[in-house]
Formats: sequence, C-alpha cells, structure tokens
Amino acid sequence: MDWLEQARAAEQLQDWDVAIALVSAHAECFSDDPDMHDNHLWHMDLLARAERIPELTERALTDKHARRRLNRSLRERTMETALRDRAEGGDRDALYVLVRLMCETGRVQEARKVVQDIGPEDQYAQQIAAGDAIDVRL
Repeated sequence: MDWLEQARAAEQLQDWDVAIALVSAHAECFSDDPDMHDNHLWHMDLLARAERIPELTERALTDKHARRRLNRSLRERTMETALRDRAEGGDRDALYVLVRLMCETGRVQEARKVVQDIGPEDQYAQQIAAGDAIDVRL
C-alpha cells in the first residue's frame, strides 16, 4: 500500500494524525506539481476536519488556503464572533464569509452594519450585503 492509499484509509477511519502526517509530507502550497498543490488543499481540509483550529489559525497567517479553510470551518461551526474578530483584524475573506452567513440567515441589516463597521470602503462586501455578489471561489 502506497502513502496515498494509507492516507485515504486513515482519513476514512478518522485517524487524523496519520492522515495529516502522510498528506503533509507530499504537500506544497505553490508548487509547479499540481498533485503537490492538491495535497496541500487536502492537508488544510484534514486540519479543519480534525478540528485543529489553532494549527490552521497559525498557518492562516501566511497561507491563503489555510485562511480560507479556517474561515469556512468557522462558518460551518457558526462561530460568528471568531469570524468577526478575524475580519476586524484585516482578513477580508472572513468579512465576506461572515456577511454571507448573516445574509443567508435573514440578517441582511445586521450584515450591512458589519460591512459599515469593518469595511465601509470594501465594495465587494457591500455587494454581498446587497445580494449582488457571486462567489466564484472554490
């Protein structure tokens, strides 16, 4: 069994330590090798699914994929305060995720207030709050 099969088996068993160790050894964020890049995205996903939020948060300081996966993970857990804190700290993706979450849960006015408080000049955040933005990210 090669490393990929071992990693998939560990993932199926939710043996996060093994899966993360195997995948991270074959992952690189900005690699010319598309498999290495895909493994990097897989690695970030494994960290989130393993609920290793502190590690993902640390990586998010320098890695946009970690930042996006962290924000999605916070959204999935409806951790709005954490998203707002990240947005107030300058993470625009966290702002967009937070505003989308609020709009999708019927809190459009609150979403617009968040945009005014955190990113009044951010046209994309304004478009999201107005219902005019299309999310083109993967």
